[in-house]
Amino acid sequence: MIDIGINFTDKAFREDITECINNALSAGVTHMIVTGTQLQCTENALALCQDHPQTLFSTAGVHPHYSSNWNAEVSASIKELLQQDKVVASGETGLDFNRGFSPRPAQIKAFNEQLELAGDAQKPVFLHERDAFDTQIAILKEHRDQLTGGVIHCFTGNEQALKAYLDLDLYVGITGWVCDERRGQELQQLVTYIPDNRILIETDGPYLLPRDLKPKPKSRRNEPKYLPHIAKTIAKLRQQDEADFIAHTRRNTTACFQLSLDC
Repeated sequence: MIDIGINFTDKAFREDITECINNALSAGVTHMIVTGTQLQCTENALALCQDHPQTLFSTAGVHPHYSSNWNAEVSASIKELLQQDKVVASGETGLDFNRGFSPRPAQIKAFNEQLELAGDAQKPVFLHERDAFDTQIAILKEHRDQLTGGVIHCFTGNEQALKAYLDLDLYVGITGWVCDERRGQELQQLVTYIPDNRILIETDGPYLLPRDLKPKPKSRRNEPKYLPHIAKTIAKLRQQDEADFIAHTRRNTTACFQLSLDC
């Protein structure tokens, strides 16, 4: 199976990245896409891919939290990074009106320009959205014809949002949020509505450790070795055979990110 979103450049993985990758491989996670959230992070993600060429891919972009840092120089650097074979998507990009770490105008500018870069590079977009659905979907509609596709990563929205992203022919990434008996109840219902050819799976580690892991890990760090647990949970909710469900997600991931898995 393939983890479409792992933050391996986060300091939580600084001491044991190779061990984490090996543990993932032992658990049946054959490939992982390292999320780029700002320029330095993206450069580090690509370097990791070059160290682990059989296993890792990456994205290139600036998360809405860091949109204040977006400028012509950063844009040019991201554009260049998107030409690398190991960089398979533009992002993480989108809008986050919940935390407000960057002003909304700065977020909207960075988002529009990263969508343009994705269209120019003919690579999909790796999308983030929190409390900004109306604005984000309107911007996506303006750019959709120029995009090869993309995924709304770590989806935790409502039914309206799910239908809107699917109407734009985008993929939907599901994390261990679905394993949370407190916050994940709505998502547990919505995963049953996602078509077989549109669902992807991810950990978003080190965040969103599944709450129902047994035995409970000593560390709160989430990592790709827990992806099989997330997949099993989703398959059960969808009343699907686990192996069949995982096969769907692998095909979808390969299609979404135009992956060459023999490299």
